[in-house]
Amino acid sequence: MADIAVEPVAISPVTAGRRVSSLTIKTNLPMSSFPEYQDPFSSSDDTMMDSPSSLNPAHRLMEKARGTEPARHPSPQPTHVSYPKMNGNGHRVLRSATVGYVAPEFKGKAEQQKQVREIIAKGGWIPESLIEAQTAWFYNDLAIDDVYFQLESPAAIANHITSLYAAKVAAFSREDKREEIRLDMEASDHAIYIDTSEPGKTTLDGPRYEHRLESKYLDGTDTSKRFRVETFRSPGVLGQNAESKATLRCYFVYQCQFVDANADPEETRLEVISDRMFLAKATKNTKQIYQEIIENAVRRAGPVIEVYDIEGTPEKRLVVAFRSRTARGIFSALSDLYHYYGVTSSRKYVEQFSNGLTIISIYLKPAPNLEDKFPPIDQSIHQITKEISLLYCIPQTKLQDMFAAGELSLQETIYAHCVWVFVQHFLNRLGSEYSSLVAALDVKNNAHAEILSKMKKRLRTETFTPDYILEIIRSHPDLIRALYASFAGIHLKVGAEFDRHSIAPTPAFEVLSDARLKEKITKEVSNEHEEMVMTAFRVFNNAVLKTNYFTPTKVALSFRLDPSFLPEFEYPNRLYGMFLVISSESRGFHLRFKDIARGGIRIVKSRSKEAYSINARNLFDENYGLASTQQRKNKDIPEGGSKGVILLDPKQQDRAREAFEKYIDSILDLLLKAETPGIKNPIVDLYGKEEILFMGPDENTADLVDWATEHARHRGAPWWKSFFTGKSPKLGGIPHDTYGMTTLSVREYVKGIYRKLELDPSMVRKMQTGGPDGDLGSNEILLSNEKYTAVVDGSGVLVDPNGIDKDELRRLAKLRQMIVNFDLSKLSKDGYRVLCDDTNITLPTGEIVNNGTAFRNTYHLRDTGLTDMFVPCGGRPESIDLVSANKLIKDGKSTIPYIVEGANLFITQDAKIRLEKAGCILYKDASANKGGVTSSSLEVLASLSFDEENFVKNMCHDSKGNAPEFYKAYVKAVQEKIQENARLEFEAIWAEHEKTGVARSLLSDKLSQAITSLDEQLQHSDLWENERVRRSVLADALPNLLIEKIGLDTIIERVPDAYLRAIFGSYLASRFVYECGSSPSQFAFYDFMSKRMAKLQS
Repeated sequence: MADIAVEPVAISPVTAGRRVSSLTIKTNLPMSSFPEYQDPFSSSDDTMMDSPSSLNPAHRLMEKARGTEPARHPSPQPTHVSYPKMNGNGHRVLRSATVGYVAPEFKGKAEQQKQVREIIAKGGWIPESLIEAQTAWFYNDLAIDDVYFQLESPAAIANHITSLYAAKVAAFSREDKREEIRLDMEASDHAIYIDTSEPGKTTLDGPRYEHRLESKYLDGTDTSKRFRVETFRSPGVLGQNAESKATLRCYFVYQCQFVDANADPEETRLEVISDRMFLAKATKNTKQIYQEIIENAVRRAGPVIEVYDIEGTPEKRLVVAFRSRTARGIFSALSDLYHYYGVTSSRKYVEQFSNGLTIISIYLKPAPNLEDKFPPIDQSIHQITKEISLLYCIPQTKLQDMFAAGELSLQETIYAHCVWVFVQHFLNRLGSEYSSLVAALDVKNNAHAEILSKMKKRLRTETFTPDYILEIIRSHPDLIRALYASFAGIHLKVGAEFDRHSIAPTPAFEVLSDARLKEKITKEVSNEHEEMVMTAFRVFNNAVLKTNYFTPTKVALSFRLDPSFLPEFEYPNRLYGMFLVISSESRGFHLRFKDIARGGIRIVKSRSKEAYSINARNLFDENYGLASTQQRKNKDIPEGGSKGVILLDPKQQDRAREAFEKYIDSILDLLLKAETPGIKNPIVDLYGKEEILFMGPDENTADLVDWATEHARHRGAPWWKSFFTGKSPKLGGIPHDTYGMTTLSVREYVKGIYRKLELDPSMVRKMQTGGPDGDLGSNEILLSNEKYTAVVDGSGVLVDPNGIDKDELRRLAKLRQMIVNFDLSKLSKDGYRVLCDDTNITLPTGEIVNNGTAFRNTYHLRDTGLTDMFVPCGGRPESIDLVSANKLIKDGKSTIPYIVEGANLFITQDAKIRLEKAGCILYKDASANKGGVTSSSLEVLASLSFDEENFVKNMCHDSKGNAPEFYKAYVKAVQEKIQENARLEFEAIWAEHEKTGVARSLLSDKLSQAITSLDEQLQHSDLWENERVRRSVLADALPNLLIEKIGLDTIIERVPDAYLRAIFGSYLASRFVYECGSSPSQFAFYDFMSKRMAKLQS
């Protein structure tokens, strides 16, 4: 590169909008200086030139005092290379002449350069004697290819050269004489960044251009725009200083112009899915490489990673393909990764394809002038390829700077991030002091109970905040290394299934026993809080039974945990199984109370950072509560209760689908036996038993169930048919919303109250949360015949004291639309609607509503005098707690006479009891909202009973949407079973309440506990071993339609034994308890079974 001699000239202030500050040059060039993209390659007369396009990716490399930095150690990740080994290191060899890209020659380049010099001269910013050298340097020495010069106008290029010159002047004027040149120019359709850096090093300060271009272009929220990136490092160093190591990094970002912008996700033909510029510039060899990788990538959930040797050079070509939008931040994170191993890049490309794939191609070589403490290039590249899979799962963490600075390896960093998430949920426990407080106070006293409720919330929010926990973790990198070594020492498997040479040595840290770790923590921490946080790492290590952390390809990190570490005082009902999943978009749990268990998967979104903080704080407790409710709700069916909750990160609210897919795939990693070495290697399994999870739809996941079913099938799960319920009919599913399964159960409780009290439904005034757009809410409207006075949904509140127009409500329910779409002309003069975005609204009563959202959130607590029956069909958990319940009690009496809790956990248990004491007839969620679980259970049973051919024939709709006759009859039988089970439980609770006076909310739990307890005993009793009894009970429990179609013997042969036991136990237990109550006499079961035995004899 030409040396730059800068004479001390008087430089006038930079024009408005362009500044020289902190050596950064910005411009306010009008958008016209970035012309609309025009395909410069449409002419067949264009020729290709052989000039190299040396593009480098260097970006934010973090500066560190190398003298004090420990030697970098590789992390122990297994690797995979899917292509045949063509070289000793497993890489295919590419001829250097065929590598990469060549730019079409810009024939007008010389004329343009002349125009640029003239424009610069007119500007007067660069001394005339230097214009020729500055222009030649820019055109010839930075290795910028001809595409840039053909796309940019002479005026824009002149501005770039002038801005770079100004940056050089500013750098020259620095006291430390450090050469730093920075330039950024951004437009809506493309951008240019130029920065100064030293190869192989990372700096945290500076403009962080890779983060910027990632945030604005690669990971932008506008999914209609996709961008390709070319980035390279210029040859030679800056300045005349002999010790200078700094070179320029250039980034060029262009909006993609696809051949077919709407290609099918399975499409693989490059000529269809590629960007036009890529097709024009890529060599035949590059296209061949991309074609092969794309064909692999469309079949895989995670990334495809390949490495190629370049003949005759130490350079390697690393290619990574993955689904777009699934690894936010990975472009810049890759720089940190290869810098950690003493490697730099000469050029990088990011290519987008219209089938939804992104491919990053990086040319890597040993960084020059670095101290000799890095592994050889082959070993470094080997480690990089292994760790990309881990980086893909979580590209950016709160500890990223510690990794970039070399304080922690990538695996230690991501391990610490995962445990940081774990600690947030399990360190803020209540402790012995709260237990003592409970013992000292009278929980039956409302005032005392209210104090305890407030204390519980405060204790969980004020002790260890995420930032405080992170601060402690960051202050103990040595402990993190020791704790990670312990974790890896258990779960990193090296055995016959693995190629030993592909496993790096364990990090340079002694693997300590748990006792020695405890001792080390005690010695190194400064206070009790630090000891608690670091001890939580030990708890995590000891709780992990299996993890996909070390499997070669994965999309998120999953951990199967032993839940025994949970304090019994806070979680009295012991969990059977517990999964923790962490991805770049979310965190989530899956909890279950029995081996055979079923429950929905929900995605929780947050409208604000404050809402996210609350949701994150309550995530595990909400999940536990939902699973516990499901356990009580599932009393009539063989499956126990389970639930999965996925919480989207604050900046990932639009990534629900990506989060769900990663959650499911990473859990499948722990359920399925690994049979594809190099892609899915066997994991260390301390649990040691086969696990099957049964899942279903819940909030924000109804449209994702089909994908989960097909994905389980694609992954080879033998139980794919029964993995998810609520799937579409074409896959044999029975959609709850289509057939109103959940609502049918809720309605039986509502109608039961009317029947017992001899009420005319048409005269009952009804309030409902969860509007006509939801599953439960819409079907409740369609099936009901009450007088609606209020409906509250996500958009606002709709009220009419004279009764909301039923036809208009039904119209919205059929269309699944919110009340924002209600025809206001259908309201009476006293009716009104307040939307969340409304402010300062005057109601017909004269009341002024200042904030629509606050009004919506609290409307159900208002004493309107307009509600006889309240049916919550939607809303956040704990919408009514012990404190807010008092707003529904006036002069000791509940202002709402009847409540049937359709929405899960809408009312806290203590609030339910308080309302019942005030005279409210209340049936809780675990009883009322069980229609869906009954439907799902019978859907699972059909999936397990049919072989694949007959399952498709009898349970799957055809391509035209026509349902088989068996399917129609089976759905009707399911609906009847739901109503039967709901009536049985309603009558049992009503009768026992009349007899004992015990609150119905307590009786519901008591019935559930009695059934589940007896169920467990019966499954392992002599009754199960008695074949005649077993067959008799199964014949009664199984749907007649299935028995007639398949045969009892065939069903018994096909359905897993554990599942048959669960059917046997749950059926006998529920029928006995519904008939004899939750506290029967010691002879009651004998009498109950005697009647069954007598039938067998007859």
